[in-house]
Amino acid sequence: QVQLVESGGGSVQAGGSLRLSCVASVFVARPDCMAWFRQAPGKEREGVARIRGDSHKMYGDSAKGRFTISKDNAKNTVYLQMNSLKPEDTAMYYCAATRTCEAWEPLQENLYTYWGQGTQVTVSS
Repeated sequence: QVQLVESGGGSVQAGGSLRLSCVASVFVARPDCMAWFRQAPGKEREGVARIRGDSHKMYGDSAKGRFTISKDNAKNTVYLQMNSLKPEDTAMYYCAATRTCEAWEPLQENLYTYWGQGTQVTVSS
């Protein structure tokens, strides 16, 4: 069983930065695959970034070049550093985890077992 708690969301002007955190409470085994998704009002949930193991990273098209995913195993925490934020980045951001994933698997929500409650990011122009 894994519980995920996100934090770090907030309101920022376009061009600004935020760092989201996701703390995992792990009761059996640390999940090997953790990701960030987001969902804007009226839109489908989309994958933002994924980290597999300690270093294999994957990004959605909207995040490439602006967002960075990282993890601190000692703290059971995954981060999402978001730079050059745009109004279209406004969404609820969710942390997700699954025990294992393959490097070739897409950033797809149905592959993830555990989800946090989300943290709101609002970017104003």
